[in-house]
Amino acid sequence: MSAASDILDRYRALGWRIAAAESCTGGMVMAALTDVSGSSDVVERGFVTYSNAAKVEMLGVKEQSLYAVGAVSEEVAREMAEGALEFSNADVTVSITGIAGPGGSEHKPEGRVCFGLAVKGRPVLTETVEFGPLGRANVRARSVQKAFDLLKYAADNS
Repeated sequence: MSAASDILDRYRALGWRIAAAESCTGGMVMAALTDVSGSSDVVERGFVTYSNAAKVEMLGVKEQSLYAVGAVSEEVAREMAEGALEFSNADVTVSITGIAGPGGSEHKPEGRVCFGLAVKGRPVLTETVEFGPLGRANVRARSVQKAFDLLKYAADNS
């Protein structure tokens, strides 16, 4: 069974729906989930918010947060996850914002990705993973896997 199928089965059993707010992965989480036939009863919607303007307009991320800490931060990942929950009919949302590469800076290196997990009625969890300079495709693929791990965690701790 694929990771996506496993997540869909877990959420189907709980009667929960999923939304995602993705930046550096550009919709890859939703694409992987919707590759599975029958996913429409679990997948609610996806937000691809690659630009800062999209994060503000679609998810309600605060401009002050973007200015103060930047898009690649746990604060913005939290606001993205909260916004996805607010602007959808999902029970659980996952958010991803990071530097897939190539590039980065001393303060925000390539491979740094911040995640948020929002479940209705619970505090939002955030986490930063330093994947390192693995190359764009590998950072994005690992980010999708990490998002799946967070979605599994939410279901396992329902």
